[in-house]
Amino acid sequence: MTSVLDPVRTAVDRRRVFAATIIGTTIEWYDFFIYATASGVVLAPLFFAPAGRQVAVLVAFASSGIGFLFRPLGAFIAGHLGDRVGRRPVLVGTLILMGVATTAVGLLPTYHQIGLAAPVLLLVLRVLQGLSAGGEWGGAVLLAVEHAPVRRRGFFGTAPQIGVPLGLLLASGALGLMSVLAPGDAFLAWGWRVPFLASVVLIAVGHYVRRRVGESPVFTELAARKKVTSRPIAALFRTHAPLVLVVALVMAGTNGPSYMIPGGFLQQYVTDPDTGIGLELSPVLAAVTFSSLVWLATTWIAGTLSDRVGRRRMFMIGWAVQAVAVLALFPLVNTGEIALFLLAICLLNGATGITMGPMSSFFAELFPSSIRASGISISYAVGAVLGGAFAPLIAQWLLRTTGTSGAITVYLVLLTAVGLAATAVLRDRTGIALGADAGAEEALPFVGRRGTPAQS
Repeated sequence: MTSVLDPVRTAVDRRRVFAATIIGTTIEWYDFFIYATASGVVLAPLFFAPAGRQVAVLVAFASSGIGFLFRPLGAFIAGHLGDRVGRRPVLVGTLILMGVATTAVGLLPTYHQIGLAAPVLLLVLRVLQGLSAGGEWGGAVLLAVEHAPVRRRGFFGTAPQIGVPLGLLLASGALGLMSVLAPGDAFLAWGWRVPFLASVVLIAVGHYVRRRVGESPVFTELAARKKVTSRPIAALFRTHAPLVLVVALVMAGTNGPSYMIPGGFLQQYVTDPDTGIGLELSPVLAAVTFSSLVWLATTWIAGTLSDRVGRRRMFMIGWAVQAVAVLALFPLVNTGEIALFLLAICLLNGATGITMGPMSSFFAELFPSSIRASGISISYAVGAVLGGAFAPLIAQWLLRTTGTSGAITVYLVLLTAVGLAATAVLRDRTGIALGADAGAEEALPFVGRRGTPAQS
């Protein structure tokens, strides 16, 4: 029987999938990052002020991390549905949920207006964002990767990854623009709300684009051959629990250091009067916006190169660059020079791009087709909890406890080492068959196991 992966797909179809994936994930991550970027500089004084300035910042970062805690639940739900009913319907649902939650944050009264109800409602909306983000990534990845020709799978896999730095670029750019248009008290009074409210327009665009994209050919094939798994999550943990853990550790290794920027810690750190660095918010947000372009470029380049050099090798290069970036981060940032701050975050975002570029195809090629949506969604979400969820909070706590940024550097180096070790035990399976006919090689994701990955 001829696989549905084999028919010639027009360039228009593939471009539509690529564009729809980028647009959808950009909007999703814009919504998720706008909260994190605003947490230390906006949400802390407006929603958690009674706790005192320093504690309010800690609580604001913790509230941002709560969204990560609910990403695994979102991944469980979306992964199950993605393996049962298809990848596309899940993506439409997560997009709408994220947009509603983000727009509602922009309408939310502050603590001074409605008291304790304000932070409680804010946390509820962050939970909804977390559920949506947990379900978004896996479906977007599979829609892109499972449509791709085998020799360009890494390139197509950059589509959902590019959406992450684009989301950060839009989030920091929108807040930066409003800090200029509504400076000082006006920014805290109403200016910060505009980027949140803009989500309603972006969601309408994303919904239109995603509705025009066809279902993943792999899922279509599984459904046609009646190979859809009725209990994909149970099957995943029965047969691939160690793989889920290892992939989650890979994710944690890159997500923790990278989240120093979109998580809002570095923006808070360099503008906080107590640190003595003394940078102004507007140029800092402009620098973050520019560094997002570096992240975008390295993501695209690394994902594309992985089709030639292999996913695992690309990751190893990324870990080496990340180690250099985290060691150089605070020596550069602590100078108080905006140019060196820009250099530091460009290095860190560049390193993130090298590991995130091949991540989609690397993770997708590790799991069997019938449980792939559950496998990559849950691994990614659990890794995000272990890595980025509370990285800004941990960094802030280490800073307050030790009084120095050196402890944060040690923390980031340890996360990098964990990611490197986890990658080292995984097999490079670049080009492995992804469809329903893929056979026993799918059970060989670890180095040292017998067998050679089949090339499709």
